[in-house]
Amino acid sequence: MNKFNSIFGQILQIFSRSEFYKAVMETGAEKGAKGFTCWEQFVAMLFCQLAKAYSLREICGGLASCLGKVKHLGIKGAPKHSTLSYANEHRPW
Repeated sequence: MNKFNSIFGQILQIFSRSEFYKAVMETGAEKGAKGFTCWEQFVAMLFCQLAKAYSLREICGGLASCLGKVKHLGIKGAPKHSTLSYANEHRPW
């Protein structure tokens, strides 16, 4: 089995997941969330910034084009645009 880590995955390693989840718990950002974690939202938004995406469909399409290769990023799969939209609207920044 080949083990790899994309450049995007290496950028994500800069951010400590334990400190990230500590901040999430302090702010209560995941309260009532079902299935779409704050980490997945963070990965999508970071991808948006780095890819200079202008719409939610571009973000979701870009992540979906890496199908099968996003597990190393800590996400289950590419989010749907409606899920990402709802999370961006209802979670504290």
